[in-house]
Amino acid sequence: MLIAAAMTNSSAATDPFIPEIRFVDTPRVACDGDEGPLGHPRVYMQIDEHGFVDCGYCDRRFILTGSVADTRDNDA
Repeated sequence: MLIAAAMTNSSAATDPFIPEIRFVDTPRVACDGDEGPLGHPRVYMQIDEHGFVDCGYCDRRFILTGSVADTRDNDA
């Protein structure tokens, strides 16, 4: 599973209230908080027709690349 982390805008990197966004290539994702023993239990989630899913523990958003939720500029 290829995961690419990205922020939606420049202020997101400094705003602690905006959850982290990860763009993924598969509709099945896993999240454990990435903090080792300080993270959370590993949970598996399925991205639905909306093109994204949010982790219930850490609010990280996983967006399926090429889905309707993938609003990145593809002209670059």
